[in-house]
Amino acid sequence: MAEPIRSLCDELIKAVNVMMEAESSQTYRLEALKFIEDFKEKSPLCVECGLQLAEKSQTAVVRHFGLQILEHVVKFKWNDMPPQEKLQLKNCTMGLLSDGTHPILQEECHVKDALSRIVVEMIKREWPQHWPDMLKEMEALTAMGDAQTELVMLVLLRLAEDVITFQTLPTQRRRDIQHTLTQNMDSIFTFLLGILQLHVNEYKKMRHQLVTGRRWSLLSKRVITDGLNGKLEERKPFMVLFDEVAMNYILSAAQSAGGAALCNQSSGGIVERRYTFLKRLCQVLCALGSQICSLVGSDIEVQVPVNLDKYMEALFAFTTHPSQFLRSSTQMTWGNLFRHEILSKDPVVGQMAIKYLRAARINLVKTGFPSKNDCPGCEFSRVDFDSDEDFNCSFNSFRAQQGEAVRLACKIVPFEAFRIAREWVQYQICTPIDTGNTTSKTEKGVCSALSPSAVQWDAMTFFTESVFGQLFKILEKEKIPIDEGMELLQMVVHYETSDPLILSCVLTIISTLFPFVTHQPHFLPQVLFKIFPSITFELVEECKAPRTRAVKNLRRHACSSIIRICRDYSDFMLPCFDLMYEHVKRLFSNELLLTQMEKCALMEALILISNQFKDYNKQKAFLKELMAAVTAQWLSEEMKSVLLDPATFLAYVGADQVISDADTEDQMGINRSRISFCVNTILGVVKRARWPANPEEAKAGGFVVSTTSDGAPIYRNPCAEPLQALLPNLFALIRTQNSLFLPENINRLGKTFTRVYDIMDMEKNFALGIPQPLLDAYDSSAYRNIAERMQGFFSSLYDNCYHVLGNAGPCMQQDFYAIEGLAEQIVGSAFTHLDSVPDHRLRPLNE
Repeated sequence: MAEPIRSLCDELIKAVNVMMEAESSQTYRLEALKFIEDFKEKSPLCVECGLQLAEKSQTAVVRHFGLQILEHVVKFKWNDMPPQEKLQLKNCTMGLLSDGTHPILQEECHVKDALSRIVVEMIKREWPQHWPDMLKEMEALTAMGDAQTELVMLVLLRLAEDVITFQTLPTQRRRDIQHTLTQNMDSIFTFLLGILQLHVNEYKKMRHQLVTGRRWSLLSKRVITDGLNGKLEERKPFMVLFDEVAMNYILSAAQSAGGAALCNQSSGGIVERRYTFLKRLCQVLCALGSQICSLVGSDIEVQVPVNLDKYMEALFAFTTHPSQFLRSSTQMTWGNLFRHEILSKDPVVGQMAIKYLRAARINLVKTGFPSKNDCPGCEFSRVDFDSDEDFNCSFNSFRAQQGEAVRLACKIVPFEAFRIAREWVQYQICTPIDTGNTTSKTEKGVCSALSPSAVQWDAMTFFTESVFGQLFKILEKEKIPIDEGMELLQMVVHYETSDPLILSCVLTIISTLFPFVTHQPHFLPQVLFKIFPSITFELVEECKAPRTRAVKNLRRHACSSIIRICRDYSDFMLPCFDLMYEHVKRLFSNELLLTQMEKCALMEALILISNQFKDYNKQKAFLKELMAAVTAQWLSEEMKSVLLDPATFLAYVGADQVISDADTEDQMGINRSRISFCVNTILGVVKRARWPANPEEAKAGGFVVSTTSDGAPIYRNPCAEPLQALLPNLFALIRTQNSLFLPENINRLGKTFTRVYDIMDMEKNFALGIPQPLLDAYDSSAYRNIAERMQGFFSSLYDNCYHVLGNAGPCMQQDFYAIEGLAEQIVGSAFTHLDSVPDHRLRPLNE
């Protein structure tokens, strides 16, 4: 029998060499392949030949082929083999594991892999029912040497992949093996940790073995991750990873993560294999965090691990890693820990919350763009992100998650959070502005969005908002550090800068700290006088050119800050109403100081305060006075003729013109601003004017006209009478706007404005999930040309008209619904020519 086997093996070796030699023709290769496949399918000598070809005396290619033959037998002929032949093949395979390979550093990786796969295929068919001592046999093999240890690691790795990751088994077999793995997890991890401990002192020499062992450990954690969907009692064995030995190894690996992925500190290059290991280890830590949050406090009676501090230190090491990906991966776990009812009260978590808040001061700074080299994170970003836009999207998501974790940490250590935020604000105020190499393109000495000072102020502002916004919610009034807060607010108010980006951050901090002013009302005028100059902010000589987006955003931000303060603290602002009103009048007197939108914003702020008059007649008189100029303009004969006829309307706003020179002055822009100002003012009134919330105060102030049958008061709005006179022209404008989409009116558009009815690019990008370009965005003007300005005018005007209608009912109530012929007016305006209106224009009808 030996001679036929030897002869057949020689033929197989020749066939393999023909297939592998580069000089072989395609015909010879096909013949050799057919011979090999016929042999594997039909020959009864597969096992004998496979074992002989797998001997150490053969070449690596031949040995690999012999092992493939044995794997084929196990995969496709195992069920037809007699028990005695199965036992013989298993014993021979175990013999190959023990004495069938070269030393660990000499053996080819593909040979190791092929041998481990044979064992895995046997395990998948025999364990645990017919091979109950498999784990003990594997453990015994590891005592024979390093090569055997690595093979055992590979066997366990491939088993975990097939059972857990790829799930290549039939459902019942997979469940049997997975259940047995779970039952033996304690002993498996003890076994693995013993191997790691045995070889830790020879790490450099035995790097490949150690990485393989760790890979198995990491993939084994997939059992933990998959176990999150299982029963709690099935997860309890994984708490063994919180024992002293296991956690020491995890902590050691995590704390060395900072430079572990760099080939050397001077060149800064990334070793992708090491970086991938760090990512997997980070996933393991996050999975462990989910486990502990699920088990502690549950019916399983799992106590807080004694090594919780080491676990959190390991997690914190990844939170402070230069890699943006690793930092962001830990945020959800921190949120779960800080949110947990029991863990959040543990002193260890409290101390770590302080460290987390201090680390946030670094993590929130937007650095690490893949196109730059200004920090260690840039190298990692080039691995993880395709572009700066991808990085920016990821960072924005990361910042939102970190903001939530910061707010949760504030609940645990509120006073420490206050102190950290205060220190950061004070530090930024005392630090000179550094524009870096990315200064604004339109004005020298001014920051761009990515200037060093701009990103620091932006991060500090976000952190301060998160901290103080939470403190005012959770602390009792008498525990709020009012004196320290007022001291900080005074420092911010007295800070002077002419940089629009920095000044915008200052406004945000003032709004955030404004609740402190309610405890010391005498400081209110200083706050207002700090905000108001930003409403009319201009860079030097900028009035000769279009304002940059940074300046526009600052002015808009200042208006929003005033509105927010007047909305949230209208009763507190009432004593300053006359002061504000007079200041607003002075601003309105100079037509060049404010845009129409800014005027509307200031009017809204005054209306919000006037709601605290609690006197119907006084508030009505004020609203009439405030709206006098708008009413006169809106009801003028010129405006009526414009609003009633589509052709006249297009000519009035300049949409029928042909602009050949992009630098030509927009002569009709003033007409568009007049229409927008009137509509926006009407919208501001219907949104903001209200009667007192207290029924008794409303009745005393004359806001109640009658009661319903069940005694509920029926209110009247002081803005109803002034608005009623304005609605007919609004209906006319809505009807005219719908008529603009008729073919005859589309033909009236000038060639310059043929696309002004298209959906805005910003809305397109938002719908498609395309991020807005971030570089130099604050240096560009809001609209680049007259066509875009016209497009923005039509889009906002159409939406705002319908917003007025939507708010008119809740605002004016019975005074609105009592308008004569209201139904006919709505049908004849809002619902006319809808078959011609583009779909994207119909959205306001559904809002």
